[in-house]
Amino acid sequence: MKIVLEVTFRMGGVNFRGTRWEDENLIFEFERLGDAFIQVLSNQKVEVDVKKAPEKVLVELKTKEGGKVFEAFERDGVYLAVEP
Repeated sequence: MKIVLEVTFRMGGVNFRGTRWEDENLIFEFERLGDAFIQVLSNQKVEVDVKKAPEKVLVELKTKEGGKVFEAFERDGVYLAVEP
């Protein structure tokens, strides 16, 4: 089964690092590490193959200041998320 995530970040400089499972939730891991970032919306689309459907799809963004986790919602077979 293929999971497609389209996520919009508030700044550039974001890199996709992979996925992991926590219980029944699939977490997409991203990071923004560095000192200068482009102040524009940055879109990324990621596709992964999984063996089972997740209960929730979450996006984890790690930064120098810490990080945040936010939930994606599904529309027409694609999970969508926006950095808060």
